[in-house]
Amino acid sequence: MESSTAVQMLSALGHEARLAIFRLLVKAGDAGIPAGEIARTLSVLPNSLSANLNVLSRAGLITSRRQGRSIIYSANYGAMSGMLGFLLEDCCDGAPEICAPLSAALDRAASCASACAPASEAPS
Repeated sequence: MESSTAVQMLSALGHEARLAIFRLLVKAGDAGIPAGEIARTLSVLPNSLSANLNVLSRAGLITSRRQGRSIIYSANYGAMSGMLGFLLEDCCDGAPEICAPLSAALDRAASCASACAPASEAPS
């Protein structure tokens, strides 16, 4: 992952409302959540929600699809896993015990990405 991509993703998550939206979508799994339900669950005004979803989408952290009259948003698990991998890439230079718990969390995230994401988005 390019450093600029990681910066864009971290910047998008560096806002309380966007972080809450992203965490909600991560919990929802591949099924995703309609925009209206996100707004109700998090008590976010529709215009604020739209702006925050746009930022997360431009950063590549979420995807959307139309289902009837609704737009369903989902976390992009491949992007999330890639960002976590980027953050841990140079971890533990000479001291692997420091990052062992983080590596285990990344392994769990990669498993979730494989299980939750459509085949075209699952990390290789």
